[in-house]
Amino acid sequence: MHSAVENGAQRSAPPAAASSSGQADSGLASALQADCRPANGGLQARADMAADGRNPADGPRSAKGQKAKRRRNRKRGGKNGGAGREAAERIATRDNPSDDETRRSEDLPATPVNGAQPQSSRSGRRRPVLGKNQPEGRGRAPRAGAASRSRNPVARQENRKLYAALDLGTNNCRLLIARPEERGFRVVDAYSRIVRLGEGVGAHKRLGEAAMDRAIDALANCHRKLAERGVERSRLIATEACRAAENGTEFIARVQAETGLALEIVNRETEARLAVAGCVSLVDQEAEGVILFDIGGGSSEIVWLDLRNRCGARGYALTRFIRSWISLPVGVVNLAERHGGVHVTPDIFEAMVADAAEHLAAFSLGEELTAAIASGRVHMLGTSGTVTTLAGVHFGLKRYDRRRVDGAWLENTQVGAMIDRLRDMPYEERVENPCIGADRADLVLAGCAILEAIRRRWSCSRLRVADRGLREGILTELMAADGVWSRRKTNGRQTGRQRGKP
Repeated sequence: MHSAVENGAQRSAPPAAASSSGQADSGLASALQADCRPANGGLQARADMAADGRNPADGPRSAKGQKAKRRRNRKRGGKNGGAGREAAERIATRDNPSDDETRRSEDLPATPVNGAQPQSSRSGRRRPVLGKNQPEGRGRAPRAGAASRSRNPVARQENRKLYAALDLGTNNCRLLIARPEERGFRVVDAYSRIVRLGEGVGAHKRLGEAAMDRAIDALANCHRKLAERGVERSRLIATEACRAAENGTEFIARVQAETGLALEIVNRETEARLAVAGCVSLVDQEAEGVILFDIGGGSSEIVWLDLRNRCGARGYALTRFIRSWISLPVGVVNLAERHGGVHVTPDIFEAMVADAAEHLAAFSLGEELTAAIASGRVHMLGTSGTVTTLAGVHFGLKRYDRRRVDGAWLENTQVGAMIDRLRDMPYEERVENPCIGADRADLVLAGCAILEAIRRRWSCSRLRVADRGLREGILTELMAADGVWSRRKTNGRQTGRQRGKP
């Protein structure tokens, strides 16, 4: 369950980066100073004399001296000026992942795992994101061990390997590639495409040919990104669509044969745990309990985190406090297929709510959870396209912005008002809404019905929105298993965390 599946083509290590950011900065500064010299008489005369190889203080030089001077100037330009030009080129060629919905979910550069907000580097500059065809470093290779001794956090990051997480769900195929940082990880590349792999599975119990073709096409793009980035550690999972389909394992074999990716079909318990691992950094530090839910395409997971005895634990450590969980065999795709998702009347919406509510009765500790909500500080934490859509509509965003949505708090009355607003919204208006769009217009009300069933069963005063989930959970578990955060040192000595303290 915890093992990682290694994927992606092997490739040689990328060229080393420039020897130090200080050289690049000095070269760029020299070039800017040269462009800003005033063109008056005395300074211009000095510039002309320097261009001829003469030192104004020492008087005229011989032809041999001028030649030696020019040779020294060329060497200095190669060391400093060249590095400055390279730094300018790297800054100018920043790019963001542009595949489909990448910008929807990956606008923030870093995801914390310990509950703290990501901090910027001391320099105040964001590290440039390298383009697909741009090497990781150019120019002179650094001396052996120079990068590891550097006090620059960017230089230290160059030595950290890349991790990847792929989630092939009932509705989406999503990939995230990241590099560890001190307080979490920074997204390097991402990919997301709606493939609707689970289309028709509820009725026929089999994956359709068209749906499998769409998924394989998306997975081929993911394989290309893994190979281009040289990912060393990854875990690639498939969820409810492949679990429920009779030909799910056959499809996984076909994926490996045609794309080279070895996917694993995870069980529902693993899916629930990964959802928790990906979202726990958004848990209120004062909360005594959390109802975490993940409304997917083919199933919906609900987890009760009982934090009354958390003893100061936070971040990834909160995964130890899972009291109970349930996986409902209903998601936005199969629920919309059963009841319809285009023209949804109030009666159809109530039928979807009742359909989802039937499965909530199987929650083993439902009454205890109700009592905990009544007596303590418990909030909801939702991770799915449903809650992020509700938040985007609530904020009136003209374009979906993850920075506004991820971590936002909604009051219970606001959630109810948004559900009513979307329920009364015609299909055409849903299509035109920038936070819904044509891909989700026929599914969003099914998600609202599942959320409404949860709210009617357990009513909390607040809901926190998470634009993160399984992929972030996979990355967190992989990095934690490798000890990327436990090996941190301060002034050459191990911290208390490294000596075994939690």
